[in-house]
Amino acid sequence: QVQLAESGGGLVQAGGSLRLSCAASGLTFSSRTMGWFRQAPGKEREFVADITWRDSRTFYADSVKGRFTISRDNGKNTVYLQMNSLKPEDTAVYYCAASPDASSNDPRSYDYWGQGTQVTVSS
Repeated sequence: QVQLAESGGGLVQAGGSLRLSCAASGLTFSSRTMGWFRQAPGKEREFVADITWRDSRTFYADSVKGRFTISRDNGKNTVYLQMNSLKPEDTAVYYCAASPDASSNDPRSYDYWGQGTQVTVSS
């Protein structure tokens, strides 16, 4: 059974930092592109970042470029999202997801999802 378990969310003031983790089990992690998405209340789920399985190339949404960093540790089956200079508009539930494809910002390319972790940024 595939499981993706996010952790590291919480409440932080604007300008602060958080590091999200997503531990994967039940799949061949090293063969999966891993992505982070987020969903704010009343909004659609949006792409944040992903990291490819083949060569760990990274891609970011324009809204987080330069502030967020995605990384992976294949030995620990874990993907991370370091979030710096957080803004109130970053407030959302953050989800990690696994895809068999190359890099994609389309949620439909991802076949496994975690339950999400809440990130709240106060002004």
